[in-house]
Amino acid sequence: MTAAEESMTEQNAKRLSRRRVVALAGAGVAGVAGVAAGTGALLRGAAEPARAGDTAGAVPFHGEHQAGITTPAQDRLHFVAFDVVTKDRARLVELLQEWTAAAARMTAGRDAGVIGAVGGVPEAPPDDTGEALGLPPSQLTLTVGFGPTLFRDAQGRDRFGIADRRPAALAELPRFPGDALRPELSGGDLCVQACANDPQVAVHAIRNLARIGMGVVSVRWSQLGFGRTSSTSRDQATPRNLFGFKDGTANLKAEDAALLREQLWVQPGDGPDWMTGGSYLVTRKIRMLVETWDRTSLAEQEEIVGRTKGAGAPIGRTGEFDEPDFAATGEDGQPLIAERAHVRLAHPSRNDGARLLRRGYNFVDGSDGLGRLDAGLFFIAYQRDPRRQFVPVQTQLARHDVMNEYLRHVSSGLFACPPGVRDGGDHWGRALFA
Repeated sequence: MTAAEESMTEQNAKRLSRRRVVALAGAGVAGVAGVAAGTGALLRGAAEPARAGDTAGAVPFHGEHQAGITTPAQDRLHFVAFDVVTKDRARLVELLQEWTAAAARMTAGRDAGVIGAVGGVPEAPPDDTGEALGLPPSQLTLTVGFGPTLFRDAQGRDRFGIADRRPAALAELPRFPGDALRPELSGGDLCVQACANDPQVAVHAIRNLARIGMGVVSVRWSQLGFGRTSSTSRDQATPRNLFGFKDGTANLKAEDAALLREQLWVQPGDGPDWMTGGSYLVTRKIRMLVETWDRTSLAEQEEIVGRTKGAGAPIGRTGEFDEPDFAATGEDGQPLIAERAHVRLAHPSRNDGARLLRRGYNFVDGSDGLGRLDAGLFFIAYQRDPRRQFVPVQTQLARHDVMNEYLRHVSSGLFACPPGVRDGGDHWGRALFA
């Protein structure tokens, strides 16, 4: 962030905090002396961030694209979907401005507000919850998206006068064979994806955005994740999912500039201008029946996936990154990679060249009360147009993938993630609501 951008961000945050101090005084919380003390604390908070952590671990917040998409995937996730509960368009826009200011501060390793967790008047609630005091930024990224129901709700109402600005690519996902979606864990008007290398930093960020949004938004559902299940940079090793297989070997990478333009970033002319430079996010919570999988032979596991469990190589090859040979056959004349193997069905050659940038996470949400782990994959994928990417790939998998015997899709979300916040005078959703 440049000095000018930081100054503009601080000015916006100060203005919001001044309104808060005035509101507290009007409510009789502190009186004249309290307001004076609060103003002094506010200014001290602006000059002396309560979290003077290691800023070398910070990911830049401002830029052409939102951080948290091609950013090298961090190890922890807290994802949340919100419902907008206000009918006031101006209040929603103001919240997005407040969120942006808080996000810029938290990703830099500072408190959510300029007063901070411990710098305000004792009679007023702090403007940061405090559980990240002393922790470094931990490569925190915050990525925001807008769901279809923000443009027109379930009753068909255009609550905020933006129905005509909904992109065609933000069409509701179809119901796929085998879906067991729970409505209370699906959808949402807004989403925020927090990724970090410290789970407390990620949770702190979401908690503070939810606190700031009280009365304007309410949490619809959220998901914690650990252990990334894909790599978004060539500098990262391929991780493993809870089935024990390397996951995301063929994922798009940050270094693939030409492929990212083709497959990830919305291009001019694709839809409304406010989405140019953005991307579309699909989330799926996929419960993995790990107890059943664990009783399946290694040979059958590898046949289902189409890769070896150890090296992660396509069957018939030796290296993880070797291109699969779908024409190769064994001594019995049958394909080495089965017709219904996951790697064959998901391959771009079977889906008109469609590719995704995945950055999902493992999850374990306790047990189901029957002695089985409630565990699986929180699938996250970014793309230029879900109608031409996620939908055809998932249709293939849902219809033909043998792995479906071990999976249950219980949650689904679709969000339009706008381009990045350019500078301290910009904010999430500015172009959409202009």
